Amino acid sequence: MLPIASYIDHTLLKPTAKSEDIIQLCKEAMQNHIKAVCVSGNYIALAKESLANSNVIIATVIGFPFGYNSTASKLIEVQEAIAHGAKELDVVHNICAVKNKQWDFLRDEAQAIIELAHQHECIVKIIIESGELTNEEIIACCKIYADLHVDFIKTSTGYASKGASIEDIITIKSCLPASIQIKASGGIRNYAFAKALIAAGANRIGCSASLQIIEESKN
Repeated sequence: MLPIASYIDHTLLKPTAKSEDIIQLCKEAMQNHIKAVCVSGNYIALAKESLANSNVIIATVIGFPFGYNSTASKLIEVQEAIAHGAKELDVVHNICAVKNKQWDFLRDEAQAIIELAHQHECIVKIIIESGELTNEEIIACCKIYADLHVDFIKTSTGYASKGASIEDIITIKSCLPASIQIKASGGIRNYAFAKALIAAGANRIGCSASLQIIEESKN
């Protein structure tokens, strides 16, 4: 296993976050060799400025946190995020559509977003909010998005009643080709859990407790 920092998306998506908080987040990411920072669209440009001449990736969220924005509004978010400097997009799919079994809608929305992002060499992580889905719904979503060559399936926004779980990672991994990666997020607050998620198949960990997790990994 690589150093835990290389798996982490150091995340700050609180609506109360100030500019100085984002600057500090970026400083921590650089100092600890963290893979990426994940910030709201409001702070992409500031993160880009703060991370100049570093290898830290800038990620942002689309349709966050509930995913029921229109496809058109999500595509505008994608365009703006890319224009401001985001290289990875964590996109919340429409959970209402999942619950209503509107598979064609989900496929069409994801295809439009993935095609637009990939035209700009931007990575797409679709957040399925696995804690709110049945196993059958998780599998159905993964199959749709795998067929569209999404880059990652991501478990959670952190806003649902349940975040990442070992069981959901195993389920997601079981129905994805090896070319599609998994991001675990939601409720990851210690190294033991992060390590277990990686062992189960997660390739990336989204968390705000990054520094604590890194520190625990040294013991």
